[in-house]
Amino acid sequence: MNEQETTEQNDENIKKIMFLMRKAPHGSIYSYEGLETVLIVAAYDQDVTMAFIGDGVFALVKDQDTDDIGIKGFIKTYPVLEQYEIEKVYVDRQSMTERGLTVDDFAIDVIVKDSDEIATLIEDQHAVISY
Repeated sequence: MNEQETTEQNDENIKKIMFLMRKAPHGSIYSYEGLETVLIVAAYDQDVTMAFIGDGVFALVKDQDTDDIGIKGFIKTYPVLEQYEIEKVYVDRQSMTERGLTVDDFAIDVIVKDSDEIATLIEDQHAVISY
C-alpha cells in the first residue's frame, strides 16, 4: 500500500461527529458526560464538532462557582478542547441572545452561528449525539 492509499484509507476511517450540547451544566449529568464523551471521541482522531444550543450555552459561561450547590465544576475542562484539536465549537446566536449572554461571557473562544447555519452543519455530519 502506497502513502496515498494509506492517507485515503485513514480519511475514510475519520467520521464527522457533532455533539449537540442542549442542557444546562448543573442539575443533571448531561453536560459533564457530553464533555467527557467529546474528549474520548477526539482522542480517536475523529472530526469532532460541538454546538451549544438552548440552555447548553450556560455550560460555557466562565467563572462558574459551584461551591454553593455542592458539586464539582467542570468549566476549567473546556480549554482542553484545543489540545484535542477541537476547533469547531459553535454557539447558537438566538440561544445566546435570549439568555442575555455575549461571547465575552464564555470561558473559551466560540463561533456564533444562526440556527439555520447550525442545521446545515448537522446535515453534514456522519453522526449527531445530543446531550
